[in-house]
Parts: sequence; C-alpha cells; structure tokens
Amino acid sequence: MLKEYQTVVNVQGPLLLVEGVSGVKFQELVEIELPSGKKNKGQVLEVENDKALVQVFEGTTGIDIPETKIKFLGKGIEIPLSKDMLGRVFDGLGRPIDKGAEIIADKMADINGAPINPYARSYPNEFIQTGLSAIDGLNTLVRGQKLPIFSGSGLPHNRLAAQIARQATVLGKKEAFAVVFGAMGITFEEAQFFVNDLKKTGAIERAVLFLNLANDPAIERIATPRVALTTAEYLAFEKDMHVLVILTDMTNYCEALREISAARKEIPGRRGYPGYLYTDLSTIYERAGRIKDKKGSITMIPILTMPEDDKTHPIPDLTGYITEGQIILSRVLHHQKVSPPIDVLPSLSRLKDKGIGKGKTREDHADLFNQLFAAYARGKEAQELAVILGEAALTDLDKLYFKFAEDFENRYVSQGEYENRSIEETLNIGWELLSMFPRVELKRIRDEYIEKYLPKKEEKK
Repeated sequence: MLKEYQTVVNVQGPLLLVEGVSGVKFQELVEIELPSGKKNKGQVLEVENDKALVQVFEGTTGIDIPETKIKFLGKGIEIPLSKDMLGRVFDGLGRPIDKGAEIIADKMADINGAPINPYARSYPNEFIQTGLSAIDGLNTLVRGQKLPIFSGSGLPHNRLAAQIARQATVLGKKEAFAVVFGAMGITFEEAQFFVNDLKKTGAIERAVLFLNLANDPAIERIATPRVALTTAEYLAFEKDMHVLVILTDMTNYCEALREISAARKEIPGRRGYPGYLYTDLSTIYERAGRIKDKKGSITMIPILTMPEDDKTHPIPDLTGYITEGQIILSRVLHHQKVSPPIDVLPSLSRLKDKGIGKGKTREDHADLFNQLFAAYARGKEAQELAVILGEAALTDLDKLYFKFAEDFENRYVSQGEYENRSIEETLNIGWELLSMFPRVELKRIRDEYIEKYLPKKEEKK
C-alpha cells in the first residue's frame, strides 16, 4: 500500500517541497491529487533527510498547499516497449497521440538506461547511406556513430532531419532497419510536418516518433531523448534491428535543463547552464553504439541550433567533445540557395575512414573525397581572392578552381529534398566535377582509379 502525504510546505514555480517523507528515491514518480480531484504527475528531483523536492509535469497551477495530497509511486518513469511501436506517434513521455490503440507491452523499461560500457563496445565500421552526397561522399556516417548536425536559427535542419529519416538505409545484405525520432520543444507546425512527411512517403512504417511540443512541460523535455533511446535500445539489442536515432533540437533540451537548474537554485556554470551539462549530455549520447555479440546497433544524429551561430557556445562545444564529428550548416550557403546548406570544410566525420572503401562503398572513395576536399578548399580561397583583388587578378588555374567551387556547391552539395542519391551516383558526380581539371592536378588520386573512373570524353591532357 502506497503511503499518502499531505505535507506540502512550499510551492515555487514548477516545484513542490514535501516534508516528513521516508523511503523516497531520486527520480521516483509522484502522483499529486489536487483539491478538485484532478491528478497530476511529477518526479522527485532531490531528497534530503525527510524532505523531497518534486517537479510537477503539468505545472503547479491550482495547487492548494494544505489540501494537496502526494503519493510516491516507488518507481521511475517507465514506458511499455513492443515492436508494435513502429509506425506510431507518441508524446514526449511515450503516450500515444495518433489516435491508435494503447501499446501492449512486451516489457516495461525505466527510461534512465545506462551508457554502453566501453569494454562491451564494438568498433563502428559499416557504412550507412543517407542519400545526401555531402554526408555520404565527404562526411560518411558509420553504423554505431554519433554524428551531430550543428545548425542555426532559421536554417532548414528540420527538413534535413526528415530527409535523413526517409532515406537512411543500410547497404548490402537485407537487414531490419528502423528510425527513432525524438523532437523536443518544437512547434505544432513542425510536429505536423514531420508526421505528414513520413506518412506521405511511407517511411513512417519503420519509424517511431516521440514529439514534445514547445508548450509541453520542461520536465517532459528532459525525458524525451531518454524515452527515444530506451525504445532504440529495445529494438536494437533485443530485436536485432539497426536503429538510427534523430534527436532535434538538443538546444531546447539544454534550455529545459537550465530552467530546472535555476528553479532548484543551483550554482550556474557557463552562460547560466548547470555545471553538470557535459555529464548530462554524455548520459544521452553514450547510449548509442554497437555492442559485441549483438546484431543490432544504434546510430545517433543529434541536431542542435547554435545560439547566434556560435560554435563556441557551451551546447555545441560540449557536444563536439562527446561525439565523433559534426555536420555544420552554413547561413551563407543557405542565402545562396544551396540546399541542404552543408558547409563541407568545417564539417567532419571522425569515423569516415572506417566506413568506406572496397566492399563498403567503392575502392576509389577515399582518394576521391581527399581530392574533392582539397579542390573545394582551393576554390574557396580563389573566391576570397577575387573579392579582394577582382577576378582579373586570378590565374587561369585559379579561375578553374573558382568555377569548380561554384559547381561543387550547386551540383554536389545541393540536391532536391526528395532526391535520394545512391553512393555510386554521389561518387560519379564527384568524378564528373573533377574532369574539368588537367590530369596533372589530380595529385591525390591513384593513377589506376583515374584510368578506371575519370570520364574519358571530358578528360583534359
């Protein structure tokens, strides 16, 4: 029998202080019965001696201190797990919001799972095709990797996220693949866009969506990525599926963390975020990966909007320490109508070398991306020089690189929202672009690959 308390002594913002409690645990679920008979849910944030600090999910409106009854439920937030979750839409706490039936659980699981033990990890080395040339060709995503997308306010990161969710696939042998999509603090319009887009293309059949809206409680926003990852762990490590987890927007998650930290009167760290922000983010990101002797895997793409496009802001800064690279979206490219506006030069996938080559993508992939990267970097330098000195000051070779940089952005980086390129198409576009150079300029590609793949009709001696 659960004990009931009527000893609320203080209400501040979304927090209640309850006295005279015993046997209460950190992160335990709480039922709050208001004088009107309405029952709200909450979670224990802090326990000290006989006092418990409770965060109320629905807010503290309507709470009458002497009349409110508190019941500690003796368990954390749990969600029912089943393969029937595929194709369904849930709120940030895992409750169905698509008018479908309740989930009949194979098992119940606490959402606060543990990060993968480093000793149990298997090294990521298998290619995932996103259908986007700027990622597949130059910043390759590898199964089990954590590869964040750094965006800015107003850039089309949500459309990019939806495109990856639609198109991502594992090449080679036929394997079960699923997408778990966790959205935090998004608007109703954005939520509808994700649901409608995945339904329209049929991709929702292999997806599970968790949507926390901007007007939902902050504490629910804290739970959403953990709910998504608990579902992903079940599908990957118990149902042997390869799962891609997309989390957007991690900035909203961190803002919710800051809000709760301020309500608890904790000493703030950088820019007002709690000092444990790094630790908290790592408990989310480190749940992705591959485990030895398990068939399934979890690959993660967290998306975050950098406040004021600042890469040194605590959220992108700490995320970069924990993850294996970053894809950076550029406001300049967006203004030039390059879509998706992926800025290739500062972007990086630290595991790209592990997922490419013969038997994974194609033998020429590594040489090709080195040459494309070098040529594009030199082309951008030529463009900067032209701005300062004028185009007339460029040499003929500089003009060639100038033209290459333009073509590279328009033909290679830029592609349609519903254009799904195979890795062969991506590599072939790269070769076509390089065919504008004299062969002597292709210093980073082996001769046998030039002979085999460079388009002969456009080759210049």
